[in-house]
Amino acid sequence: MLHQTVPNPAAALAMAGLGAGDPAVNDPGLLRSAFGRFATGVTVVTTGTAEGPVAITANSFSSVSLDPPLVLWSIGRHSRRFDAFAEASHYAVHVLAEDQADLCWRFSKSGSDFSDLDLSWNEHGVPLLPQALARFECSVADRFAAGDHMILLGRVLDLESQDGPPLLFAGGRPRVQSTG
Repeated sequence: MLHQTVPNPAAALAMAGLGAGDPAVNDPGLLRSAFGRFATGVTVVTTGTAEGPVAITANSFSSVSLDPPLVLWSIGRHSRRFDAFAEASHYAVHVLAEDQADLCWRFSKSGSDFSDLDLSWNEHGVPLLPQALARFECSVADRFAAGDHMILLGRVLDLESQDGPPLLFAGGRPRVQSTG
């Protein structure tokens, strides 16, 4: 695997013209608000553990490569679900449809509330949610430390996709795609 760790983040910021004293960079609320200006899709990532299934809502998902098929997402190191995903060998990323905001909120609050869901399971013990617009079943290809998060790079082993409008996230809340 080829990846580069920045040995001196302060030097990297200085090279980018962002000094350590820049108030915008050092204000987590302002930084979070600025990040929230970028609309994303909404996903729920699931994995299986010895204690049962675990899920988390994530909007940090991105495609990476077609050949080999790779995707990534990140999880905060402060998350109560961090260890489950940091130690997982397999997971599934479910791209939510606009009528699945309830799943977005459910798994942002609880990682274990799978009640009333018609789950299936793949051969790697990963719970699969029904009705997602797309689902990417992955094996972990690599993990990268990234500040207060970990980036998980996954190799797509299987996928499903269907037509429909996606659930979007911007400004700290789910959004419905506008028509016109």
